[in-house]
Amino acid sequence: MDDSRTELRNCSLLIQNGLIEAIGETAELGPPADTVVDASQHVVVPGLINTHHHMYQSLTKAIPSVQNAELFSWLQGLYPIWSGLTPEMVQVSTQVAMAELMLSGCTTSSDHLYLYPNGVRLDDSIEAAHNMGMRFVATRGSMSVGQSAGGLPPDQVVEREDVILKDTQRLIETYHDQSFGAMMNVAVAPCSPFSVSRDLMKTSAELARSLGVRLHTHLAENDHDIAYSLEKFNCTPTQYVQDLGWLGHDVWHAHCVKLDDEGISLFAATKTGVAHCPCSNMRLASGIAPIRRMMDAGVPVGLGVDGSASNDAAHLLNEARQAMLLARVGRAVAPPERRGERTLFGCDLGPSDMSARDALHLATRGSAQVLGRAHDIGQIKVGMCADLALYKLDTLGFAGGAVHDPIGALMMCASAQVDVLVINGAIKVTEGQLVGIDLPHLIARHNQLAHQLALG
Repeated sequence: MDDSRTELRNCSLLIQNGLIEAIGETAELGPPADTVVDASQHVVVPGLINTHHHMYQSLTKAIPSVQNAELFSWLQGLYPIWSGLTPEMVQVSTQVAMAELMLSGCTTSSDHLYLYPNGVRLDDSIEAAHNMGMRFVATRGSMSVGQSAGGLPPDQVVEREDVILKDTQRLIETYHDQSFGAMMNVAVAPCSPFSVSRDLMKTSAELARSLGVRLHTHLAENDHDIAYSLEKFNCTPTQYVQDLGWLGHDVWHAHCVKLDDEGISLFAATKTGVAHCPCSNMRLASGIAPIRRMMDAGVPVGLGVDGSASNDAAHLLNEARQAMLLARVGRAVAPPERRGERTLFGCDLGPSDMSARDALHLATRGSAQVLGRAHDIGQIKVGMCADLALYKLDTLGFAGGAVHDPIGALMMCASAQVDVLVINGAIKVTEGQLVGIDLPHLIARHNQLAHQLALG
């Protein structure tokens, strides 16, 4: 529950004014609370934190034409559909994505919105987050290099760079909150090296640092990504972003599946963060990110579900489970190692590449560090924000598991929905149901809009 991965049994928490005020025996915590949650049959963990998403993509889950595509062809198949996005579509899809995240135990999420057709603004996502009551890191994405200039996206979905920078500054000055326990942060997030110019990457970094906000983009996601960088820039993606000022403790990159040894060393030395998205990396056949090597080197690593059109789910607890399993597979397919007189095969070493507790750490403390929020979220600790996820242990999925190890069962058994979710001291899910949200109505409207968008 904290930096030392402390685990306590039969304890109580006292929450007041959105913060954890005390931890200990119930009798020691002072007068009875106004609201009491009986968690005696639960495991209580810090609220899960999602470091990378494209929430508008909830409208385009499982599109048949791109179900078997890799990253670049997947994007080229979806850009024309996404060009029909409207402000209502962004608002509703953001709420649906957040509902899915919250019901999985997520209390904080970032989102990377980089398309702004038909009057769409990042304000639409921000309004949706406010309505859902979720802690939010809204990243102002952008694309400025269309196909006619050698980029990947079609020209109709890119923006002028002066417009991008002006709107980015407006959003930061309007919405970004630097205070402890902030419910809203804004970050600067050009989409990727294959969709924005060198000038925009560099100017965006300068703008972000002048206003004290973080930087985010996609990097080294698959082999085509590497090939594009070598062809266009004559360097690796890491060398490219190093040249543009995109390494540092205030930067996090999504994916980094193909980060090489030099890249890992540079990320570790500069404390540049990585948003690991295992399900998306598997779905698009991008590869297996070297997460254990990154963590051992000192790279800050958090967890992300990525967009719902390349994962098709936003269950952050399941993402942690997949991160654990994929790391083990990645180690298992590596060549054997000779240690003294012994030959160790990958399968001998695979289980040690990521434990259940490592995976939970990625989804909580690790993600908080990546988002620059390690000081106020991601831990159960006195003085920290009261963001908690409570999972029932007396369920069918945990039968025969939780009695041995509740944390191990949480990661290794079938991924559960949260029973109670607390964000900033407020109960947002109780008995597995979202509080104050008409979910059936929201889903129905979302499906109508998804059908409308796909038809064009």
